[in-house]
Amino acid sequence: MDFLNPVAAFNGLQEFLGTGGNVLFVIMIAAFVLWSFILERFAYYFFAHKPMKKALKQEWEARSDKTSWRAHAIRDEMVSQVKVKTDQNVGIIKTLVAIAPLLGLLGTVTGMIEVFDVMALSGSSNARLMAGGVFKATIPTMAGMMVALSGLYFPNHFDRKSKRETAHFADELGTA
Repeated sequence: MDFLNPVAAFNGLQEFLGTGGNVLFVIMIAAFVLWSFILERFAYYFFAHKPMKKALKQEWEARSDKTSWRAHAIRDEMVSQVKVKTDQNVGIIKTLVAIAPLLGLLGTVTGMIEVFDVMALSGSSNARLMAGGVFKATIPTMAGMMVALSGLYFPNHFDRKSKRETAHFADELGTA
């Protein structure tokens, strides 16, 4: 039950970040930002989407003119508002998912540079001396891939949900 102890968890995190170098800290920040945006999208759909659709639909229903060119333009603008709101931040999520493995690769490169530095300083290819650099090279790679894999599903999920919600809202307003 030591893993429930916050001090032990913090010390473990600090030790893990120390083994992977500075790049691992950047990957951790990217993971935090990625999951903040993913949770924001869920919060939007859970709390704000239905009230926004309801307000726009009530605004449309209150209109007396629904057939003129101006009314069609207003309807299209309302559908566009829903599309913009449902697509919001999905591009950032996609970007962070794509960047995470690249950050892991950067960690690999910095770890391997450390291996070569050890080889240059010691003048030999002693496996014990190189092990620290190799370890430092593999940890960020694994972390970057885990961050990317953990968020890989959500951009497609939110894209599909956005298209479905936008089409559903357009159908609710009718073609007039």
